[in-house]
Amino acid sequence: MSLPPLASGPQGPDALRPLLDTVLDALRDGGRARGGPLPAGGPEAVVERIADAVGDVLPDDGDPDALRTLVTALAEGAADPADPLCAAHLHCPPLAVATAADLAASALNPSLDSWDQAPAASALEALVTRTLAHTIGLSDAVVTTGGTESNQLALLLAREASGGGVQLVCGANAHHSLPRAAWLLGLPDPVVVPAPNGTLDPAALHDALSRLPRPLLVAATAGTTDAGLIDPLPEIAGLCAAHGARLHIDAAYGGGLAFSDRHRDKLAGLERAHTVTLDLHKLGWQPVAAGLLAVARPTELAVLHHHADYLNADDDTEAGYPDLLGRSLRTTRRPDVLKIAVTLKTLGRSGLGALVDQVCARAREFAALVREHPGFELYDRPNMSTVLFRPTGATDDEVADVRRRLLHDGRAVLGRARLDSRLWLKATLLNPHTRPDELALLLKLVEGTTPR
Repeated sequence: MSLPPLASGPQGPDALRPLLDTVLDALRDGGRARGGPLPAGGPEAVVERIADAVGDVLPDDGDPDALRTLVTALAEGAADPADPLCAAHLHCPPLAVATAADLAASALNPSLDSWDQAPAASALEALVTRTLAHTIGLSDAVVTTGGTESNQLALLLAREASGGGVQLVCGANAHHSLPRAAWLLGLPDPVVVPAPNGTLDPAALHDALSRLPRPLLVAATAGTTDAGLIDPLPEIAGLCAAHGARLHIDAAYGGGLAFSDRHRDKLAGLERAHTVTLDLHKLGWQPVAAGLLAVARPTELAVLHHHADYLNADDDTEAGYPDLLGRSLRTTRRPDVLKIAVTLKTLGRSGLGALVDQVCARAREFAALVREHPGFELYDRPNMSTVLFRPTGATDDEVADVRRRLLHDGRAVLGRARLDSRLWLKATLLNPHTRPDELALLLKLVEGTTPR
């Protein structure tokens, strides 16, 4: 029996080349078979099709056509974020150049838990994270799996900086990962401040900070997941400074605005935070995962230090070999920084900014279509790339049913959001290639599914 080839090493590229053709053909064939933004038939139909394609998961003898079969099945059963009618979530279509870079990361398979597993990747990560932190006015950053891990890490740093305990204060609009992080870290239940109109109320925050015992951590949001709204960051930063509270800003969605000359001013106040969550698999067009936590005080990262003699022996560190365990709570860690670095270098600030401007413009165009249509109600002018709308006169149950019927039929993928005690359909536009006629088609599909 011959041994299967490896992805790296001298023969790695030659072994990969025909497999890449197989994968690309399977992606094409699966997408054509799907014929829309997601598979039709709902969850049961997808389960049945996948079971038929896989058959015996672990057969006695291997199937040499498994790569083609399973990639085709996955593509046929995917919700394709590159389809203009797939617009539910902060789930971006990744750039081709970033995806190609991710292949290199997978083939070389560095692990950023010790220098001798990732010499170049560790040096690249240090350069890129500092640059991205400086872009938003902070000092350094560490790579995470996304907004949830970044928010957890932000609360951990706040807890340790306070000497072991801190009270989280956040708006009712805060991402669910923040109260979950407080629970995970054994912190008190968060104090939740009202967020009328979807953004944190500074007057209510002032009242809370005036009566609560220290130490306090205020978490603000730059880009809510429901409507893409940004809290009044300068005002919140001023209140934190006046009351001696620490400030964390969850900019997982909105942080990408920093690339845009047109939209960067919306992030004013970001530079006054102690920590900031960024997430480039949203407005950065990266394959998952591509999160960061930026910090104002890099010395605070010292609390992450952990000693494992086989990874960061003291004499190795003293000899100049970097200690990477203090850059994450994870041990094994893939070089997600490579795809980010390739994207930044290839597109530059202006190229990424143009993508941001494009999707924000598409959102304004879609909002205009909704506003001008007598059968729909628009929540508000979009602040970023998210549009909330609903059929005029529909009940919440009918709005939810519209969304599910489109999903079941495989015609469109829209999200849902509850604001002002009502349920709204949510279109999150992250595909810069979307055309105006495709926006019109999306609204027409919803119109054809609304109750009469």
